[in-house]
Amino acid sequence: MRITGYRTLTTTQEWGRPVGDANGVLADGMVPVPVVLVDTDEGLTGVGLGSHVEIERIFDAIDGEDPRAVAALYDRMLRHAFKAGHAGPVFGTIGALDTALWDLKAQAAGQPLWRLLGGRDRRVPAYASGLDIGLADDELVAAYQVYARHGLRAAKLKGGLDVDRDRERLHLVRDVLTEAGHGRRPGLMLDVNEAWTRKQAVRHVGELERTLDLIWVEEPVRRWDAEGHAAVSRGIRASVATGENLSGLEQFRPLVAAGAVDVVQTAAVWGVTHFLRVAALAHAFDLPVSPIGNIPVGLLHAATSVPNHLASELQDLTPPTGIAVDLHVEDGAFVLGDAPGLGVAVDEEKIRAVAWRPTTPAATGPGVRPEKAGRRLLPDPPPSPNR
Repeated sequence: MRITGYRTLTTTQEWGRPVGDANGVLADGMVPVPVVLVDTDEGLTGVGLGSHVEIERIFDAIDGEDPRAVAALYDRMLRHAFKAGHAGPVFGTIGALDTALWDLKAQAAGQPLWRLLGGRDRRVPAYASGLDIGLADDELVAAYQVYARHGLRAAKLKGGLDVDRDRERLHLVRDVLTEAGHGRRPGLMLDVNEAWTRKQAVRHVGELERTLDLIWVEEPVRRWDAEGHAAVSRGIRASVATGENLSGLEQFRPLVAAGAVDVVQTAAVWGVTHFLRVAALAHAFDLPVSPIGNIPVGLLHAATSVPNHLASELQDLTPPTGIAVDLHVEDGAFVLGDAPGLGVAVDEEKIRAVAWRPTTPAATGPGVRPEKAGRRLLPDPPPSPNR
């Protein structure tokens, strides 16, 4: 089997409500989802969800190759990007192609990827993550009641701008999950998306921990600040989670060496091979791993095969437009199916019929770091969805 070409699409995740974090809010809830399709001479097509940036250059590393040599091809792609660096969207392109190769490898073997990778249990523990900073209280409660009906008993809220507001929102979600769990204490996490300085992080979390038991605080300071993450970890009871924005195994080494990360995260768009390597590094230090992303299907399959998986992020309960996935959610877990490969089907005509067009100005939204991030003297109001 040989790789013969690729195609790219962009679909949307339609939340039907505002979504965002401390950096900004998308009022229309429309989030772009890039899709990469890799074709072969045997009629199989692999699917990867991730960036298209510089894909012509990266694809040259795998064109004409046997897609089943996934690990070797992953390293070839890294070598093709080494001069300019494989950070950011370029690493996302490598990850999307890598995921498509794993899909092809498992399809060729006639097995679901979780089985091919050596997984025993198709159930992957999950936690709810609503990208919810733009929601009013009643909307927040309603959103997590839906998660609770699917058995979710742990939740990660977006915050970091106002400690009193964060406390109120965490208490609301705690009450929803406690009631659904018949009094059993739920798991709560807070994600601030690099919004704080070291001292701000310790002060803010310390205030929350007067009345709340947090499992982790996510990305409290800048992603590369190993010393800062270590200082925060020493200053709070909660664990520190980070890693979703680190692109490349080498970027994890200083954080792990400094004792700066308690829960190691990887983003779904970075690919399966990256996750497996990061999970092995984390396991060597007795650290758990947790995949991040909306329906991180490739990493869900991979999570079944690593000994240190903690829980995977569950964002929207419906897949992106034109995407069907062979999995469902029940009793607080993703349940993977038996379709060969990733179990992802792409309706290209449907996606092209609703071609994504941005409605939010490029200068705003969760992907743009605010000018005042880390330099707020007083609490900010939550980002406005401009409804």
